[in-house]
Amino acid sequence: MNEELTYWVALANVPKIQTKKKNEIIVRLFEQGKSIIDFFELEKAHWENDYELNQSEIILFEEARKELSTYAFLVEDLIEQGYSIIPITSQDYSPTLKKNLGKAYAPPVIYTKGNLQIMKEKSVAIVGSRAAHDISLEFTDNVAKNASKDYKVVVSGFAKGVDKQALDSAIKYKGQSIIVLPQGIATFQSGFKKYYKQIIDGDVLVLSTFYPKAPWNVQLAMARNPIIYGLASEIYVAESSEKGGTWSGVIDGLRRGRTIYVRKPNSGEKNANNILIAKGGKAVDNEGNLISSEVEEETKSQVSELNFDKTEEQIIEFLKTGIFSAKKIIDTLKLDWSSNKVTEFLKGRQDIFTVEGKPLKFAHKNRSIQLQKSLFD
Repeated sequence: MNEELTYWVALANVPKIQTKKKNEIIVRLFEQGKSIIDFFELEKAHWENDYELNQSEIILFEEARKELSTYAFLVEDLIEQGYSIIPITSQDYSPTLKKNLGKAYAPPVIYTKGNLQIMKEKSVAIVGSRAAHDISLEFTDNVAKNASKDYKVVVSGFAKGVDKQALDSAIKYKGQSIIVLPQGIATFQSGFKKYYKQIIDGDVLVLSTFYPKAPWNVQLAMARNPIIYGLASEIYVAESSEKGGTWSGVIDGLRRGRTIYVRKPNSGEKNANNILIAKGGKAVDNEGNLISSEVEEETKSQVSELNFDKTEEQIIEFLKTGIFSAKKIIDTLKLDWSSNKVTEFLKGRQDIFTVEGKPLKFAHKNRSIQLQKSLFD
């Protein structure tokens, strides 16, 4: 068994080759009744003809083949230390992860320590800012409490803020949790000491998709986020800005048709939660309960008005730089407004000067005064 795992680890760690390509190789091997070992023992011509590898990819797989002895020592060491190495073809592999990420994104191998059965249970990811406010942490605690009560596993990314609160709350309420690491699993020694009891009791599973000895870095932290979403049956957003890992993860999830629950913020909160609701997230209250669709529609209307105000501001600032037609304004600022809409908006403003002719042109009055001075001074 260890020998086959060596080849799986080699495949998973071939650099510069997309996950989709690796999984296509796995599918083809399965269809042909061949093993991962068979693949690495093939001649280059077979790689090219049967698996459609180009010359650059063939070189990368040849390099991986040269490293098999190194991977063999690594696998032996990991198994001795109680880690599990789980290929995508294994019955122990998370069915939720495979379903949510599909062939294009599901990692060919995952590394774990703890109760593997946890990956078969219904699960909840609670995501949000590292610098989340108290109300968001309270929301996280409430959702984790309800999840634990319903025997659902809480998925955590082990970052400060919402992630850490989700894990701590799951433990506090005697629930189960998956810690998704932004690093290799063999570099999490301090964490294994801290959560030793929960791991031994079967309540915490530690999981990584990266090379086991890889240290933490920003790229791995970002790459971990889709795994958090992929491991979850349900996703709750405590707090998000308009950029960063939470925002991109939620937007990607909505694009894939995932149902994502977003905490409805209180008046005066400065975050992007309302925007995410307007983009298709389901509004929930501070307990994680669905809010009526009327509130969602009101939120979408508020966000639409906010975007309208931003567009108006953008047009006015642009007109301070020169004299432009409605079409020029739309094309330059890439607006989804019609020419008539821009014209009607500008004609009604006292701070805008209209230049008659075909087509009509517009300038900000401050800009118009500057132009007159330059012409006559």
